[in-house]
Amino acid sequence: MRLATRQTRTPAKSRRLLLTLAAVCALSLSASASLHAQTYDLVLANGRVLDPESGLDAVRNVGIADGRIAAISVEALDGERVVDVAGLVVAPGFIDLHAHAHDPITHGFLARDGVTTALEMEGGVWPVSEWYGEHEGTSRINFGAGVSHPGARIEVLEEDPDALETLGDSTHWSHDVADAEQLEAIVDLIHQGLDEGAIGVGLGIQYTPGATRDEVWRVYQAGAEHGVTGFAHVRFASMAEPGSSIESMQEMIALAATGASVHMCHIASTGLGKVPIMLEMFDAARAKGLDISTEVYPYTASSSFIGAAILDPGWRERLGRDYGDIAWAATGERLTEETFIRYREEQPGGIIVAHVMEEENVIAALQHPDVMIAADGGSLAMGRGHPRSAGSHARVLGVYVREKGALSLMDAVRKMTLMPARRMETAVASMGDKGRIRVGADADLTIFDPKAVIDNATFDEPALPSTGIPYVLVGGTFVVEDSELVEGAVPGQPVRRAVEE
Repeated sequence: MRLATRQTRTPAKSRRLLLTLAAVCALSLSASASLHAQTYDLVLANGRVLDPESGLDAVRNVGIADGRIAAISVEALDGERVVDVAGLVVAPGFIDLHAHAHDPITHGFLARDGVTTALEMEGGVWPVSEWYGEHEGTSRINFGAGVSHPGARIEVLEEDPDALETLGDSTHWSHDVADAEQLEAIVDLIHQGLDEGAIGVGLGIQYTPGATRDEVWRVYQAGAEHGVTGFAHVRFASMAEPGSSIESMQEMIALAATGASVHMCHIASTGLGKVPIMLEMFDAARAKGLDISTEVYPYTASSSFIGAAILDPGWRERLGRDYGDIAWAATGERLTEETFIRYREEQPGGIIVAHVMEEENVIAALQHPDVMIAADGGSLAMGRGHPRSAGSHARVLGVYVREKGALSLMDAVRKMTLMPARRMETAVASMGDKGRIRVGADADLTIFDPKAVIDNATFDEPALPSTGIPYVLVGGTFVVEDSELVEGAVPGQPVRRAVEE
């Protein structure tokens, strides 16, 4: 019997598969060859790249060209300049949604704290076009702002808005209730600011007790018509009913339920001891699909001006604090009843620091997966103020990640980069290229030492820069190099919606 011999043949389908795989390999080799044949403007070599969008946490080489990330590679890359960042974390540049000061000195402190984009969203600005014009071509970091509801109230309710040197010089803008005609004028100014490119609406509701709930609703609806978020300092920060922090949360949820986009600023300082239940309410609202977000800064003290409505009579009962918990920022002195009354009468625009929060509630907010981090910093141009203006982001990394282990490094970076970028990108598309490390994204990058990064600013000495952040790039340009500010570097770009012609 002859045994039949069987010839093995490759089926057509298999051959096609092999050819396809071969083509893919060839393309990959070609792309790899192209990748490594290119000379980039700058290469960050051997850094631990942390990208909260993709979850990448590995040593990579990052090539930068024309202000954007052009390559992320395991293999070495050629560059006009190569900076070895071995042992350092390469993260997206930090995005601060809550930055009240945009002077060169304060921007310098922010840059050394790893911030590449600073946005004035809670207070907003007025006039919008003029504000953007002042910063064009002169800013170390990226900048942007919402239109200011308090600013609109000042324009409408004050006889001479330009005469106000500080917000404490008058109470008409804050305490007067707008009549129908005035309310219409306020809303018109909100629309005007949004037409001029504002990227949101800023509301200081507790600072404007004259703003009724229907006024606030009208302002939020104006923002909704333009597809932007309203960023609010909520109506009450109080442990007492009625008018408690819980009532503030309910107002924000009700606004979101009407279709508005709502962001609540600094939940720990306005929530006080009610933070845990407010976080539960926040979760419940988001579970129903409401567009609501919030933030926290990593300190147990807040700051304001002493003439603000939040310190109107009854504040001790509302906050559960006394005069000695308030410090006069210019000197650091703790106030007494006598000095509180005197400063409020004589210097109503003077800055105070209020020690009103408990650490456990700050940590609860920091650990919540859907709570962003934002500094709420003011100006350090005179060397005084709140340390959050200089050290918020380094403090999160150094104290709450490394020392306390309250959250992971990746989660902390996500809260300071990807989350705020996503919050803003619906209103302004350019934010879709920030807050992540991927090819094509803006080369806004913060490079820090996870073993050494720390805040140095204190309540006694607030104007001390953070350390452990040796490099910061904005649009591929170093603004911090070898832990020092780069003299004359002003690559910051406006974050702005398209201007109506």
